[in-house]
Amino acid sequence: MPPVLPSLLLALPCIAVGYALARLRQRPTRTPAPGETRLYGIIQSAMEAIITVDASQTIIIFNPAAERIFLCPATDAIGTSLNRFIPLRFRHTHPQDLARFGRTGVSERQMGGDRKVTGLRANGEEFPLEASISQWEDEHGKLYTVQLRDVTERERANRELEASRNELTRLSTAIQNIREEEKTHIARELHDDLGQSLTAMKMGLSLLEGMLPGDAAAARAQAASLHALINATVGSVRRIASNLRPVMLDDLGLFAAVEWLAQDFSERYAIETDVHIGDEQIELGHELTTAVFRIVQEAFTNTARHAGATRITLRLACDARQCRIDIRDNGVGTTPTQMAKAESFGLLGIRERVRLLGGALVLHSEPGQGFHLVATLPITTDIVQETS
Repeated sequence: MPPVLPSLLLALPCIAVGYALARLRQRPTRTPAPGETRLYGIIQSAMEAIITVDASQTIIIFNPAAERIFLCPATDAIGTSLNRFIPLRFRHTHPQDLARFGRTGVSERQMGGDRKVTGLRANGEEFPLEASISQWEDEHGKLYTVQLRDVTERERANRELEASRNELTRLSTAIQNIREEEKTHIARELHDDLGQSLTAMKMGLSLLEGMLPGDAAAARAQAASLHALINATVGSVRRIASNLRPVMLDDLGLFAAVEWLAQDFSERYAIETDVHIGDEQIELGHELTTAVFRIVQEAFTNTARHAGATRITLRLACDARQCRIDIRDNGVGTTPTQMAKAESFGLLGIRERVRLLGGALVLHSEPGQGFHLVATLPITTDIVQETS
């Protein structure tokens, strides 16, 4: 539709335009006034379908755009009932709806509210429409004009987009699960195989150290150095394995693992950590347990890397309906624009986990005011078991 057309149609109500055109059609021998000719040109060139009916729903105006979307020539439509373009199941309510609108005195409104209006083509095909209706009344009676837009392609594109989003969601969920499985596998390999090998090396070194003569000071110093190296390596292996997936997450559950994470974080980064866990501790399913732990872990890591904070507070409460994670630090804060940056992978990961579980995430931060995160994850009954 030309940009000027909507304003023209608002300035001169569509129904008035339709009535002027109706008079032209009813009096073909009369020379049309310049204004009527201009209105007729506007209606005929409009990109949206425009249909005018009288109080009995008899079609008076049926412009070329209406011909295209309803697959019906104007010569066949004019003089017939509007019902022919309404699906049968809606025809019995349409007269009452039209009369109700006529009594309101409102000049124009959207049809269908939030719902799409359904039209019926001449070939019997139903299709979705966006529609608005206006009314006009003078000494000749009341007329109604409907502006219609065929949204079939848009609805099809929306369905395809929704299907694509669902596929991406399933793919993202599968990738998350595979990553967690791989992390669990690697963590166990590190803890069991590499950890056992390092322990065996340490025992063997101790045995060799006991076999050294008393005057082998240089060899004993070297053995002590190797002991220190093995101990440091054992610590690194345990830390890496715990970062991948703490053993206690599977053995002792979410809440014990979160407390361990907070203590380890405080010791590693010298950031005071307050943890408050709700009194009602329930046993969650594997997926939700992992998601909550990873959200807390990622938020803590973000604080350590970017916040410059000296204190972080975690409040975790889970009941039969939901888990609520509330994390706040006293760091330098940031702006909404910086939080939305594409390279903010930590926050992006948190958002994705929350989204995949159908939860809600609220992030708030201002420069100098710290960072505040609240994630709420719904709990379904099939993944919750009350602890005894």
